[in-house]
Amino acid sequence: MTSTEDIIGRADANDIEAILAVTNTDVDSVLHAVKDNADCLYTWDYSKGARPQLEKLYEKAKLGQWNGETDLPWDTVVDPLQEATQLYSQAAGLDQMIDFTGTGLESWGEKEWIEFNLESQAWTMSQFMHGEQGALVCTAKIVETVPWIDAKYYAATQVMDEARHVEVFAKYLDTKLDRRYPVNAHLRMLLDDIVEDSRWDMTYLGMQIMVEGLALAAFGFMYQQTEEPLLKKLLRYVMSDEARHVAFGVLSLREVYADLTQAELRERQEFAFEAALRMRDRFLQQEVWERMGADVSKVLPVIFDNEDRREFQHLLFTKIVPNCKKLGLLDGGDGWLRKRFEEINVIQYEDWIDTAEEVDSFAIQRELEGEDNPLVAR
Repeated sequence: MTSTEDIIGRADANDIEAILAVTNTDVDSVLHAVKDNADCLYTWDYSKGARPQLEKLYEKAKLGQWNGETDLPWDTVVDPLQEATQLYSQAAGLDQMIDFTGTGLESWGEKEWIEFNLESQAWTMSQFMHGEQGALVCTAKIVETVPWIDAKYYAATQVMDEARHVEVFAKYLDTKLDRRYPVNAHLRMLLDDIVEDSRWDMTYLGMQIMVEGLALAAFGFMYQQTEEPLLKKLLRYVMSDEARHVAFGVLSLREVYADLTQAELRERQEFAFEAALRMRDRFLQQEVWERMGADVSKVLPVIFDNEDRREFQHLLFTKIVPNCKKLGLLDGGDGWLRKRFEEINVIQYEDWIDTAEEVDSFAIQRELEGEDNPLVAR
């Protein structure tokens, strides 16, 4: 039987020392090579509409295309320091909910916590950008490897979506913020695993369900919190695409996973669990604390054990858990994935609405046509 150590490289999923030991040692490199072991698959069956739900999603994708250069108000004046200061005035620093005694952060005051807010925003936007490039690469791989023409058609629209996402996050970082971060090591390990796997459904599972599902939730939190108009609209538009992307994964994999053997299903469950831990671990923002001069070996164990902080991280799984349940991964076999999600305290989201059912609520077609269609609060 595969153990947690076999899957994630540590026996205890919450081993903070092992989590912190995973670092990016190649921060100055511009290129990163990953072996793609998949075959390119052509299909000579061009029967469009054989999978009606994918065909409908393809049509929605065509109507939802937007231009990152012209549809966003790039002339908006953005003052990151003002945003960071306003956030501090609303919530102060993390020391208001976490006891940092003995960590070296006892002396931090308003100045340090405002600087932390600046660094945290740059880190978050940087990881969004890196993740979107991962999605760009993975969706191009789906175009190559998926056997259905309807899925190839839709995936091609997502390739354009992801290119646009990388573009707008990079532009926001370059023109509105004055700093950026390299890719987080946990995120890069997950993206590498997704690309290296030869099976096309694993690309779907890793990217469409896990990475995109968490991104959709994270974008939603930032959308609700920020008052900065350019960022708010940018996130609004990106979320409209991401909802379709996750729905694409759910609609495609439901058909495939219904016919898997128990052994094959277990492999997917284990991969989903690994992806969940990798994404959870990256949100510790280790690189931010290091840049701030903090001793991560003292600070991050305290943060990791804080219940309020954990609750925030758990909320990032509100899209992932119900989608895994709809795919049959949660209770397949002996319910292995359910037990693992119970261990990391995210199982409570299993009956939340799955993304395939809510994709229309994120649509921006009316907005692109000049009408108001505000996002339903989530």
